[in-house]
Amino acid sequence: MLCKLDKFLNSIYRYSGYLASFFLILILVSIVLGITSRIFGFYIRGLTEYSGYSLASASFLALAYTFNENGHIRITLFLEKAKGGLLRFLTVWCLAVSTFFSGFLAFYLIKMWFVSIQLEERSQGADEILLWIPQTGVAIGASIFFICIFHNFLKIFIKIKYD
Repeated sequence: MLCKLDKFLNSIYRYSGYLASFFLILILVSIVLGITSRIFGFYIRGLTEYSGYSLASASFLALAYTFNENGHIRITLFLEKAKGGLLRFLTVWCLAVSTFFSGFLAFYLIKMWFVSIQLEERSQGADEILLWIPQTGVAIGASIFFICIFHNFLKIFIKIKYD
């Protein structure tokens, strides 16, 4: 059962990475559209804002995929010197602290998303888009990142417990 859950969560992280790449493509499209619109003498409102929203969504949606693929920069100065029980302790401690802070971040980003929906907040840009729309990708990405770190914490914790 744990193997199936592990595979399912890994596929969620992978699809989150695919979604992040989609938002990166949206950034490319909006930049190219902005350049061509200036060349041909017309202006499309809100392209800069949409690029920023896509960047925020891509950044947060890529967090879990990058963490799961060991792509994040990690502090290895102390970990590469540690061995045995100290290495296990430091790894569990780092993942526990990361779980706490990523959960804290996810909680408040989801809370911000709900408040934006309730208050019908709009952006300051020319198009005045409802802010909950671009905040959705950020909140989902932070939640998946929390799940990813907690998942890795449990894998390490269970592995240590049964070793």
